[in-house]
Amino acid sequence: MTTLKLFGIIFFCGLLSPSQEVLSGLSCAVSPGAMQNVLSDAILQNGLLQQHLQGLVLPNIMGEGGLLNSPTSITGLHLVKVRLPKLSVVLLPGIGVQLTIAAKLELSGNCLVGLLSELIDILVDVNITANIKCTNFESGTVQVVIEDCLCILGAIKIKLLAGLLSLSVNEIVLNQLTATLPGLLCPVVDIVVNLVNIQLLGTLNAVIPVGTAGTIHYRLASLPFTSGLFLGLDLDGAVKQVGGSIIPHDSSPSTLPPLLDKLLVLGLRQSFLNAALSLLIQIPPQTYTCTPEVFSGASHLQEAITTLVPAGCSTCHGTSPLSIKLTLSGNPLILLEENKATVELSVMIQVFIKHLDGSILNLLLLKADLGLNARVSIAGGRLVLGLSLG
Repeated sequence: MTTLKLFGIIFFCGLLSPSQEVLSGLSCAVSPGAMQNVLSDAILQNGLLQQHLQGLVLPNIMGEGGLLNSPTSITGLHLVKVRLPKLSVVLLPGIGVQLTIAAKLELSGNCLVGLLSELIDILVDVNITANIKCTNFESGTVQVVIEDCLCILGAIKIKLLAGLLSLSVNEIVLNQLTATLPGLLCPVVDIVVNLVNIQLLGTLNAVIPVGTAGTIHYRLASLPFTSGLFLGLDLDGAVKQVGGSIIPHDSSPSTLPPLLDKLLVLGLRQSFLNAALSLLIQIPPQTYTCTPEVFSGASHLQEAITTLVPAGCSTCHGTSPLSIKLTLSGNPLILLEENKATVELSVMIQVFIKHLDGSILNLLLLKADLGLNARVSIAGGRLVLGLSLG
């Protein structure tokens, strides 16, 4: 069984219209749903948004109203919790990604109404929409820029322990939060998005060791852009042997198949796989002694070889058993067809006799080309090639 690491295609922004050609050995396209899952995990499930909103400094709220029209002041207002956050993604063709975050912000502070001071809890619905584009591609990295960030406040619920709160105070709180929250929330979203971009770009610039044989280095190859149906990635991949020498592979243009009902499509060129397989399939020479238990046809092979050896060759006789040595010759090749993959191996077959004094008498040297059926699957984040004789 041969395994090839499935490259960490988890990313923030991507690129590839349905008609664009790919100019390197690796490419992938991802659906908006998969993109949404990745961003939701990175921003919401990992607590990144909650962490950075905890640092919000909300201004004091001052106004007339409250109990018996006494002056009202709300101080020390801070975020307690982000409730029910939801994230959605829409692709903007030729622009980037539209990111929308909806949540309920639970705020708490001190409320002074006249001479009466007590705790106040505020629950406010917020909806933040930001258009995100990628720019400044250089050496496998890009910057993300947020444009047209819009923050809309929805319903606001205010609770005092005494329950004494006039409608005018509700209006004051609504007006103050509407004026101040967007200016506070959009910069936080900008920080979070850039942090996620750094984290996810790290998965697109990685060196993967292939045992002790070498490495596969891949990174983003060009500036991202989007289509309305999916995002794509163009990646540069370099297969290096131990010592730093690069195994070349064809980088002629190719196109990705449509996503259809798939969340992600990863395209690996046949030539790139061949370069990778040359590292993955490095089988040391295998030697087998042809005893009856190991090789039932040894006697027939012995008879066939005896007919080919001159009768006067005294060194060809004796009780030393036949041995067969199999040595991989050249690099393996993978052939990709519709619903079928074949790995071709060239093997040198050496039939010999090893005498008691350690000397070796070669009887036959044969080159054989093997065609192995390849079963392709994905397991545990790896592309798995199961090889069997055809």
